Amino acid sequence: MARLLSKSALKGKVIHLSPPQILALSFLVLIMIGTLLLKLPIASTTYISWIDAMFTATSAITVTGLVVVDTGTDYTVFGQVVIMILIQLGGLGLMTFAVLAVMMLGKKIGLQQRILIQEAMNQTSLGGLIRLVRVLLLFTLMMETIAFILLSIRWVPEFGWREGMYQSLFHTISAFNNAGFSLWSDSLSAYVGDPAVNLIITILFITGGIGFTVLADLWYKKTFRALSLHSKIMLLGTLALNCIAFIAIFILEYANPHTLGGLAQSDRFWGAYFQAVTPRTAGFNTLEIADMTTASIVLILLLMFIGAGSASTASGIKVTTFFVMILATWSFLKGRAETVVFERTIKLHTILRALAIIVISMMIVFMAVFILAITEDAPFIVKVFEVFSAFGTVGLSMGLTGELTTLGKMVIMIVMFIGRVGPLTMAFTLARPKQSNIRYPEDEVFTG
Repeated sequence: MARLLSKSALKGKVIHLSPPQILALSFLVLIMIGTLLLKLPIASTTYISWIDAMFTATSAITVTGLVVVDTGTDYTVFGQVVIMILIQLGGLGLMTFAVLAVMMLGKKIGLQQRILIQEAMNQTSLGGLIRLVRVLLLFTLMMETIAFILLSIRWVPEFGWREGMYQSLFHTISAFNNAGFSLWSDSLSAYVGDPAVNLIITILFITGGIGFTVLADLWYKKTFRALSLHSKIMLLGTLALNCIAFIAIFILEYANPHTLGGLAQSDRFWGAYFQAVTPRTAGFNTLEIADMTTASIVLILLLMFIGAGSASTASGIKVTTFFVMILATWSFLKGRAETVVFERTIKLHTILRALAIIVISMMIVFMAVFILAITEDAPFIVKVFEVFSAFGTVGLSMGLTGELTTLGKMVIMIVMFIGRVGPLTMAFTLARPKQSNIRYPEDEVFTG
């Protein structure tokens, strides 16, 4: 892995930083800058502690949406704009905007910069990176502009020109980047049966969560048959998860008087639809999470852990990781030596990478839950939900976020950070991989 070198002016030593380390460092720098800006007197309407400002900055830059203070009332317009900028930077990535700046200055993108972009966008090769960034920026501008106009048409008559357009802009950026931040304390609950709001917001975060690689693939190839294997698995996997989740939540919550049971028939459809697609890192809600049945909560835990697409504004272990392991397990049970889908063989390295991501992710979640079990006074399922939401950078909560202890907030911040940077990237940051040409004889280990 290529290393970037920088000289320390104080010690005169050469510091070796790998792309994963630079990526993690860039997020940390943005969190520090965001914290300082949110602590400015003009950023808030009330006193906000350093830990709460850092929590908000971390939640924004990791596009999570968990909040310890109310975004709409405790922050001024200046503070909310800071949060919007952090969301946009965190969702699309600092490296993307750096490439944009370099291109606007008319300069060439060097090899080391391409390696950084490759790491930031979770790509397997250096080919076509700049084209991917161009498509990403153009598509983002197009989607956010269209959604802003459509939401303004819906909200300007309700709130007036200034407030309606501001609400539309904030929720557009938050939705496309899968952040889940809202200026209303009840998120989008007031619009549970509103078709326009439901469709615009969900199209934004589903599109943003599919992944920039898939979007570029669709942009250039147009037909499903011509798409890459990654794009096919991602699109069909997303459709399958959304459909299964919708049917399950509609059935499980249909008679629940605190959720769908208390709504009109048409509103039940929209409520089930929105709550089925939002757990895979979107973070908005139109139903009260704490009032949902235990079965629905367990399903949402799984959806949050899976997340959305690689190289997207979303997190989690990723849809492709989940389905690669499902396919590999099925191949093993069928006695097949290779994992084949759509007449393509999935590489063993890809399967091992997916396994590593899942194992590391489970370890992170377990350690976080274990610590919260010690520090927080809340039902166990509420603590588990908070950790899964933080790891998947979802932003849904059963009400624990605002009640977290200082140590609990620090744990959730770390989990949000790891969830956004990526568990495997974080592991590579802490332990640089080494190649070895030595081979040893195989032996048997009994499992199962």
